[in-house]
Amino acid sequence: MESAAIQRWLPPGKAAAVCFSLDDVHPATSRHPYEAGGDLGRGVLGHLLWLLERHRRLAATLFVTPAWRMISGHPTRLLRSRVPWLRHRIHLAPVQPRNALRLDRHPGFCRFLRRLPRTELALHGLHHTRRGDPLHVEFLGRDRRACRRALERAIEIFRRAGLPPATGFAPPGWHLTAELAGAAADAGLEFVASARDLDTPVTPGATAAGSGLRGAPLFLPARLEPSGLIHFTTNFQATSAPERAFAILDAGGLLAIKAHAAKRVGDHVMADGLDAAYRDALHRLLTQLERRYGDALAWTSFGALAAALRPEPA
Repeated sequence: MESAAIQRWLPPGKAAAVCFSLDDVHPATSRHPYEAGGDLGRGVLGHLLWLLERHRRLAATLFVTPAWRMISGHPTRLLRSRVPWLRHRIHLAPVQPRNALRLDRHPGFCRFLRRLPRTELALHGLHHTRRGDPLHVEFLGRDRRACRRALERAIEIFRRAGLPPATGFAPPGWHLTAELAGAAADAGLEFVASARDLDTPVTPGATAAGSGLRGAPLFLPARLEPSGLIHFTTNFQATSAPERAFAILDAGGLLAIKAHAAKRVGDHVMADGLDAAYRDALHRLLTQLERRYGDALAWTSFGALAAALRPEPA
């Protein structure tokens, strides 16, 4: 896939932009507040709401998995994983029962999502798991038709749950193939976030060289060919220094801040899990940005940017 940076993408009068996104959102997000009958305003969604209430220009893109099944990010059925003819045909770790966490079966959770201010929803796979290893890279090895079926099924679950249809997606494991990009365009999606780079220095023309898609612009939106999808690179998270954010914004770029909805998946601890400590660090950073840049920043979302870059009808 080829990617070309989009040079004119900022709203009039703005010098740079900020987007915030949250991955792995599903009904059992963060200490299972919904399943336990607790208040959805607690836990990770409470941290998100806390930030949105204190930073009135901040917008959020939630990457939601509409039928989440993953329990562990690593194989736990180790003997079976050593059998060549078997290891690609089974789940190598336990998974949630089919449809147990399907969005349309959790109306309270969906009502809470709909009430979040300045928040859009986007897709993060269908199940976020697969047979074989790696477990979490859902679309690995799938052809365009199979990818499209999964994406259309995910969109249909959104509709059944009464949630706004997604206009973009983030592939589980950052794994984007030409087949998946083409399927996303076939399904009517407009944008994708499939690269994360927290280390490459912020210099003119810098490209992503970390997780997921490589060679995409580090801090500018890009158009992927031949799919036509708009691509955004994640370039900041909890482990990043504030100076990286300043460098991206001073360069007239898009500061794309990422968090994950769970601090732990199985035995894997997420460095950017949205716990109280990361929430407070983000609060300090956002306060600095508001004071340092004032009205020069566009506080926007991936969906809003993609919509603004939509080609004019012929």
